[in-house]
Amino acid sequence: MRAVPFIGATTLVAALFAAPVQAAALAPPDIAVANVKAHLTQLQSIATANGGNRAHGRPGYLASVTYVKGLLDAAGFTTQQQSFTYNGATGYNLIADWPGGDTSDTLMVGAHLDSVTAGPGINDNGSGSAANLEVALAVARTGFQPDRHLRFGWWGAEELGLRGSTAYVNSLTAAQKAAIGGYLNFDMVGSPNPGYFLYDGDNSDGTGSGPGPAGSAEIEDTLEAYFASIGVPTRGTDFDGRSDYGPFIAAGIPAGGIFTGAEGRKTAAQVTLWGGTATAFDPCYHAACDTTSNINDTALDRNSDAIAATVWALADATDPPPGETVYSDTFETATGWTANAGATDTATSGAFERGDPAATTSGVATQLGTTVSGSNDLVTGATAGASAGANDVDGGTTTIRSPAITLPTGTLTLSFSWYLAHLNNATSADYFRVRLISGGTTTTVFTQAGAASNRAAAWQAATVNLSAYAGQSVQLQVEAADTGTASLVEAAVDNVTITRA
Repeated sequence: MRAVPFIGATTLVAALFAAPVQAAALAPPDIAVANVKAHLTQLQSIATANGGNRAHGRPGYLASVTYVKGLLDAAGFTTQQQSFTYNGATGYNLIADWPGGDTSDTLMVGAHLDSVTAGPGINDNGSGSAANLEVALAVARTGFQPDRHLRFGWWGAEELGLRGSTAYVNSLTAAQKAAIGGYLNFDMVGSPNPGYFLYDGDNSDGTGSGPGPAGSAEIEDTLEAYFASIGVPTRGTDFDGRSDYGPFIAAGIPAGGIFTGAEGRKTAAQVTLWGGTATAFDPCYHAACDTTSNINDTALDRNSDAIAATVWALADATDPPPGETVYSDTFETATGWTANAGATDTATSGAFERGDPAATTSGVATQLGTTVSGSNDLVTGATAGASAGANDVDGGTTTIRSPAITLPTGTLTLSFSWYLAHLNNATSADYFRVRLISGGTTTTVFTQAGAASNRAAAWQAATVNLSAYAGQSVQLQVEAADTGTASLVEAAVDNVTITRA
């Protein structure tokens, strides 16, 4: 938490991929703790050869990234080494995508790869990095092809304030953030005097920062169910901002994970619960003695298996329970959506309406003449007019609001198709967004800002978890805005659906 030869690397790659690729299976694999420890040995060797650490801006960190990247590239992942700058030094994140799955619904698994300057950082956080690496390699070995897209991340400069993960999240567009349906964070999973803590996604402990974004409770429940299946009790730990889930939950992305304890002391009650001693969970936290000797093999083994079980459970929606459609509108008939329902629209043209859109272009497609289904959608100025800019959004905001929708209890998901198109005279003040009105509160649940570049109209899919609004009567409000000078902005929505799992 907050150029070296790779000793035996060729031999290690051969050993890790000795098992044949098999067809995808729903049952998660058992993660061999010996493989995870082999990665820790490599990280220790890298630190030893590079001044005793793997810290941001130091050669040991870049060598760690190179080691992990080499294994993932050989396994068939698509990797990206993302650079950022902090304290005058270049840092790196490593992003690895497993081909396949629905990229509009991505499950991401992450851990920070850097250490402090004082030591090699084998528990903090070689343990989480190595466990995630071995789970990723197990994905490749088994030929796992889940319904959701899988992405793994190894973050730089966590020890300096979550710099790498923050740089990554800040680099994403609103649509790219919305496409990440869950983030799993593993920071210290092999503490020598371990506890078994799960991030408190539902705030059932009632302490600290409150619950994570909607969907975080499901992650916690999945992890908790695995530990219950092996007879290991767990306890909650607060989303206190000390690790790389921070930027993700700040962006509204549900998160969860495991933590085995840092410098805090295990209480007598926790000793009774988990064994060990009433001393620090990790007496070598942020110290030179955080070496391969500073790992509890049992905790590392259990947690590595828990990571795999959770990835397999959350990523593969094969044969899911049938979903119940709570609300659906394809806009083929009028169902009570009201334009300018709040009487606050300022746009002088291009107001949202239900209609059969006409195609318009201005170097790029600005309005699509085709819908996702049927003939009609919700669109800003359906007719083409004399030119591409004749019926676009001008002079401010335009809104259209759904009738009241009564949401039942349960896990609820809003899905819709959308586009925002503009020319390079647009600005970041222009936008498309979807808001949810509940009582006197209006909350933005999806947004896409404009930019000073050409953006062609193209249908995209979006999903939003609405479980936090279960049991409430709500309305959806779709908005578009042209608040820049003389900019051309068009937007549309189709096939709005709310389902209950």
